[in-house]
Amino acid sequence: MRFRLTYATMFNPPESMHAAFDAALAEVRASLGQRHPLYIDGVDERRADYQTLVSPIDVDVMLGEFALADVPDVERAVQAAKAAYPVWRALSASARAGTLRRIADIMEARVYHIAAALSLEVGKNRMEALGEAQETVDFFRQYADDFENAGGFDIPLPNDPLEGVVSSNRSVLRPYGVWAVIAPFNFPLALMGGPVAAALVTGNVVIAKGSSHTPWAGRLLADCIRDAGVPAGVFQCLNGSSAEVGRALTEHPDTAGITFTGSVAVGKQLLRHCVTGAYPKPCIAEMGGKNACIVTEHADLDTAASGIVRSAFGLSGQKCSALSRLYVHAAVADALIAKLQEKTAAIAIGDPTERANWLGPVNNAGAHADYRRYVQQLREAGAVLHAGGEYLCDGDSSRGYYVTPVIAEAELSHPLWRQEMFLPILMLHRVASKDEAMRLANDSDVGLTAGFYGAASEVAWFHEHIEAGVTYANRAQGATTGAWPGYQPFGGWKGSGSTGKAIASFYYLPLYLREQSRTVVA
Repeated sequence: MRFRLTYATMFNPPESMHAAFDAALAEVRASLGQRHPLYIDGVDERRADYQTLVSPIDVDVMLGEFALADVPDVERAVQAAKAAYPVWRALSASARAGTLRRIADIMEARVYHIAAALSLEVGKNRMEALGEAQETVDFFRQYADDFENAGGFDIPLPNDPLEGVVSSNRSVLRPYGVWAVIAPFNFPLALMGGPVAAALVTGNVVIAKGSSHTPWAGRLLADCIRDAGVPAGVFQCLNGSSAEVGRALTEHPDTAGITFTGSVAVGKQLLRHCVTGAYPKPCIAEMGGKNACIVTEHADLDTAASGIVRSAFGLSGQKCSALSRLYVHAAVADALIAKLQEKTAAIAIGDPTERANWLGPVNNAGAHADYRRYVQQLREAGAVLHAGGEYLCDGDSSRGYYVTPVIAEAELSHPLWRQEMFLPILMLHRVASKDEAMRLANDSDVGLTAGFYGAASEVAWFHEHIEAGVTYANRAQGATTGAWPGYQPFGGWKGSGSTGKAIASFYYLPLYLREQSRTVVA
């Protein structure tokens, strides 16, 4: 893609990108309804049990049937991975990095078709879908470069300070073995593909499982990995329930490490399990957010309104980085609310594969029911709904899970100020000072992303005091969203992450490795 697509540049794409997406979408739609097997030990494996997947855009559209794994499949996948591990880990850093680049090349050649499938499966608009597909390509390339540039994390050290003795001292980072990757529904390709790339390039072998709401993305990733010539057993892709398949995989005694992206509750459960076995296991848990934005009386309100709407309502708020809590200085609150109302009212809602529509449906019936329940709770509590609260049930919208974005001014005691909703619902509160706003923003058990709009002289204060891993100041492209490999590493503080290190950062790949100190006396 000649145009450098990121989540920050996606708002003004070239016309050729739309044409290519439309052509790919037509081809993908023509191929819907196929059966998709599991991928175990280098083989496509069909099963008696299949899950029928429909599109959240239109539940009358069947996307396909996806094979369901069971516990014996998990066992076979683990054994295949164990068998493949010695050969894979023995490859040079450049050999594994080269494999990742081949995967990236194949994926980029298919980027429009993959994006079309993501749009149909998740309910993303075309630019969000293209962004996720290209982001996954960039993960593979960045991690290949990072690992090679680090020399495979094989570092020579000085000779022992002992006269007459010559030693060879080295610090070497080594892989763990079988690595499980558990991906969520909202970014089913990027949040599977990124950890898979990191685990593979560092010499681990991988078993991946995505959400049962979005199994297609994982299967498309498996196709790219298979077609790149990755040896059998090095990567496997399973589909099935979290309660059965996911648990069997993460609790298997031969699973040496886990990368999980999902809720705080499930992440904590996995972390507890990882320290209760014969020895502690690494668990890279990227968990939820309840992301805040502060707007001072000195803010450019047009810039703020653009960034707030994009972060609060993009992908219907179904991002761990979505803006959920807005603290605005009372002196500019009414003016900002008016601008937010205007921008929210202008949002085109409908089939997100169509160019004109920015906002598609929520992903599933459960999320649709949650929206109804939360809106009712807000109304019963006397909250002021400055926008939204309606369910779109007419015409084509009646066949999907469509809702309108909500801006709710509610008492701080309302439970939705603390609950991660994963919906297009923005809570708003007026403050008397930026210090009050900061106190409220930090009054949270999670700290993933945060935004700020104010004077240039206030930005350093914001960064010094905010308790979040990813921060944005005066950014029209998104108040709390939009990280991209190579530009903004992504990871949370407090309950939002288990490592304190960010995805696509300088410190990410070592999380998949353990250190071995080597001394040899000549």
